[in-house]
Amino acid sequence: MEDQNSLVEYGFRRFIVTLTAIVCALLEIVDTTIVNVALNDMKGNMGATLSEVGWVITAYAIGNVIIVPMTSWLSQQFGRRNYFAFSIALFTVCSFLCGNATNIWELVAFRFLQGVGGGALLVTSQTIITESYPAEKRGMAQAIYGLGVIVGPTLGPPLGGYIVDNFSWPYIFYINIPLGIIAILLTLQFIKSPKYAAKTSTREIDWLGIFLLTVTVGSLQFILERGHEEDWFTSPVISIFTALAVFGLFFFIWRELTYKNPIVELRVLKNGNLGLVPVCHLF
Repeated sequence: MEDQNSLVEYGFRRFIVTLTAIVCALLEIVDTTIVNVALNDMKGNMGATLSEVGWVITAYAIGNVIIVPMTSWLSQQFGRRNYFAFSIALFTVCSFLCGNATNIWELVAFRFLQGVGGGALLVTSQTIITESYPAEKRGMAQAIYGLGVIVGPTLGPPLGGYIVDNFSWPYIFYINIPLGIIAILLTLQFIKSPKYAAKTSTREIDWLGIFLLTVTVGSLQFILERGHEEDWFTSPVISIFTALAVFGLFFFIWRELTYKNPIVELRVLKNGNLGLVPVCHLF
């Protein structure tokens, strides 16, 4: 008798779940690189400087790295299916808004929100694919997912170049809209949510941990993305963000190891096997 709580799928349902998850992962990965070939067109169209248009890439990356560590907790709070569908919707709506931006800072703001939506897609897609296969076939599931991840970065630049040459740069964002809508509908119809423990009440949410995580990974990503533009530590801005990243990381680790309901469960690293994994993988 089939376990009603099982996340394993078979036949057509497994195919649809796998396809939906891979498409969502590809949307996130492709959008990381597809804008690279359109930066000059954006710069000319919006009257932006090269430094300003670089924020289109930086904002997306910062949105990604802030949300990824919180994905597990958010899935638990709202249910995996609901959170996954919301993330696709946010990504899709922001894709439309990016294409309709009237100035460079509107575009940067919408790219940040698009990155927040996209950050959940990559991590959650892998989990969905893995859990939809029985244990003996999860190696194959990871191979299928890995194939999609490998294709994504190589697909972005040529696809972006084709769109920019034959249409105009907003269409590199508009192309996400039909795929996003289909993915939302398939998610709501076919994706299951696992049964989690009790949700954290509003008063028990680790708000300070969320703030420290945002400051730490946001600052670190800013340094890595903009350091070469600002001539690294000769720039006061880079020095300030470095201090924020270092102190933020220290207090974030302290908070997560001492708080009852941490936003990122670092105490699992007490396990000898998990302790071998570099802490940087958490970000």
